[in-house]
Amino acid sequence: MAEKFVMTQKNFDDLKKELDYLVKVKRFEIIERIAEARSHGDLSENAEYDAAREEQRSNEGKIAELEYAIKNAEISAEVTDNSYVHLNSVVTVYDEDMEEEEVYTVTSVTEVDVMSGKISIDSPVGSALMGKHAGDTVTVSCPDGTGYTLKILKIS
Repeated sequence: MAEKFVMTQKNFDDLKKELDYLVKVKRFEIIERIAEARSHGDLSENAEYDAAREEQRSNEGKIAELEYAIKNAEISAEVTDNSYVHLNSVVTVYDEDMEEEEVYTVTSVTEVDVMSGKISIDSPVGSALMGKHAGDTVTVSCPDGTGYTLKILKIS
């Protein structure tokens, strides 16, 4: 059974737009760069050709990844109720062990950006927070079998 990617309609539309750009624009730009590099002769020592081919491999990999996510998308209705944690909630938590507050946006796996606080609903923290309310304390399970607690301070 294929993996399902829970996402909002907006996320789905953004993925389709990105896929369309990669297939219809970027793919042909790369093909043109490869053709230009080939015209320079010997390919064995042609860094421009090697770079273009590497970019082509990367682009085709991203296209395959997007096609898979779109094919296996499960659209979740937009929820505006901030009384509990759901897809696209912005959650402020307090980590008692670290004695600090963190702010997470709970997103689809296709939108994850840990550096900006966007975590997946499938991540240990995201799955522990899903469905919980402000004031709840959740336990986040770690891969090594340990865990830690987070107190939900605010949901927006």
